[in-house]
Formats: sequence, C-alpha cells, structure tokens
Amino acid sequence: MKRTLVAATVIALTTLAGCGSEPPVDAAPGSPPSGATASAQDSPVPLPQPIETAPLVPAPPGAPAAGVPALTGNPTDLTAATQAGPGIGEPSAELVAQDVVVGTGPAATLDDTVNVRYTGTLYSDGTTFDSSWTDGDTPIEFPLSGVVPGFAQGIEGMAPGGRRVMVIPPDLGYGAEANGPIPAGSTLVFVVDLVGVS
Repeated sequence: MKRTLVAATVIALTTLAGCGSEPPVDAAPGSPPSGATASAQDSPVPLPQPIETAPLVPAPPGAPAAGVPALTGNPTDLTAATQAGPGIGEPSAELVAQDVVVGTGPAATLDDTVNVRYTGTLYSDGTTFDSSWTDGDTPIEFPLSGVVPGFAQGIEGMAPGGRRVMVIPPDLGYGAEANGPIPAGSTLVFVVDLVGVS
C-alpha cells in the first residue's frame, strides 16, 4: 500500500521539529505513517512529546472557516476522494479544522485507534503529497497516540462517518525539516474520512 502521506505526513505529524525528535527523512513511499500501521503491518514509532493545547473546535459544516482551502469534486460524497486546492493568504499559525460531513456515534479521543481514508496536500500550492485513496478506498488503521500532534488533534472529536478538512501548521507537522515530497516549513492540509474508532 502506498502511504507516503501517512508515512510522510502522519509520521511527520508524529515527529515534530522542536519536540526533540528528528522526522524520518528516508520514509519510503508505501510505508504507513509514522506511528501508524497498515492492518497487516506493525512498526512502533517513538511517540511525540506532549503539547499543551486548547481543544480544537471545528467549524460547523458549510460555515466559512478562515484559512481552509476549497475542496475539489463533491466534498460530501464519502465514496470518492476529495482534496484541498491551494490556500489563500497566509496560513494560520494554529490548527484549523472544518467538518464537511458530521459523523455519528462516539467521537474519537487521543487514546483511540482509528481507521481513516485521507488525502494530504501542501497549503502553498495544493500539490498532493500523499493519499490513502491511491490504492482504492480501503482505510488504514493507526493509534492516534502514535502520530504527530496536528494530525491527532485534528481527528480528535470526530465521529465515524465524518469527513473533516484540517490545516496543520509546520510546528504541528514536520517543522523546519523537509520530508520526502514535503518541503521544510510546510503547512499541510488533510481531508480525512473517519471510518471507524476502536
């Protein structure tokens, strides 16, 4: 499975610059995100240092959220991939999230393992750097405790069946380090479908 995003994004999200860990620079395409595991794969990764932050309150569906790029296609169709276009203006220094579709049932917590589908793009120009949709619509599974804070905090509070777009600033992503197709200092945009929580 090609999981450059998760391997390069979620891993990047797991090993943030400034938290004392170095993000992996040799993550190979097809490997799951740092701390994430494909169902058939188990690769423990050092956990990120805890970061004290206020709880993320996503913008309601359809409400304009400052700093969230427009999405392609039909963003509410959960049977098809969608991705963010380029951002407009300077990105926020804070994590920004907006629900596109609201799920139902118990919401994800930072202690949960999640099954997700996602697409990751660069805020600067909308370039896709990773997508779980590359090999079809099979979700990938990983514990939120093992990924970078920005990705975990962005999923926290989502319910299964939901789709959320999140804009992750560099300090909650890869920081000042380049990682594969992700340039140093990049703001990342993920469109994430939460398929299940365990």
